[in-house]
Amino acid sequence: MRDHGGNIDFARATYGGDDWIDLSTGINRYPYPIPLLPPEAWTALPTRAAMAGLIQAAGAAYDCTAPMLALAGAQAAIQSIPRLTKPGRARILAPTYNEHAAALRAAGWQVEEVREPAALAGADLAVVVNPNNPDGRVIAPSDLLALIGQVGMLLVDESFADPRPDLSLAPFAARDGLLVLRSFGKFYGLAGVRLGFVLGAQDAIAALSDMAGPWPVSGAAIEIGTRALADHDWAAATILRLREEATRIDTLAANAGWRLVGGTELFRLYHAPDAHQAQAQLARHRIWSRIFPYSDHWVRLGLPGTPSEWERLIMALGG
Repeated sequence: MRDHGGNIDFARATYGGDDWIDLSTGINRYPYPIPLLPPEAWTALPTRAAMAGLIQAAGAAYDCTAPMLALAGAQAAIQSIPRLTKPGRARILAPTYNEHAAALRAAGWQVEEVREPAALAGADLAVVVNPNNPDGRVIAPSDLLALIGQVGMLLVDESFADPRPDLSLAPFAARDGLLVLRSFGKFYGLAGVRLGFVLGAQDAIAALSDMAGPWPVSGAAIEIGTRALADHDWAAATILRLREEATRIDTLAANAGWRLVGGTELFRLYHAPDAHQAQAQLARHRIWSRIFPYSDHWVRLGLPGTPSEWERLIMALGG
């Protein structure tokens, strides 16, 4: 089922009100400050030089020297990668972000969801989200690298890996049989920019580039992404803040009787007695959360941003 967070229109239609705090996604609510953009970012087609600058900034941020393609979010890569090769057998480490399975099935792949990394072996395409969404499960890079050669292609989605560079396979992305996805919008809090990257060997990146066409991202996305990815001080400070606030929200949830299942620095997953009741309780305070069709207990929350957002969450949880 292709359900997603961010469906704030449904929350408004169901519960009313306009001043919602959307914690149903893992998007940083303290976004990177958008710089003043030059007029040509809006009026001219993106240049090769500007795109090269973006790729250089992303390579430095991700510690990656492999070929790289910028796209309109990691989602654009998820839609394209199933068409890189003839459809075959795909195995996905689940439960996870459901767009991987949906995109593969739409492209004619036979999709099997497995629960253990060892079960991925033998697949024509293996998909791992690391850290995982929604439960934050992590797989050691050495264990993932060991899968190369056991599968036709290993796709590692690192959309939530910015705070965990120790987990990233970006430094190894030039290896044949490996593709790595990175999302810009989540960690930098600018999902509306629609920017992401796919890292891999030259032939795969060239094929994806041909699919994407000559201008896969906007001039504004290139300008904003280049500046944000080069601001390493902002990234370091943000990682520290997110780690502190993850501990804070875990304490609030525990006091409300919710048990921590897992999570990342950008979202937390809890076991509540009744997920639908928990979502409704938060919604009465105009806080939108994420629940899942395959669990009666899981509730996922992103981290609030401003002090007033934290205060409203405290009230909603009965603090």
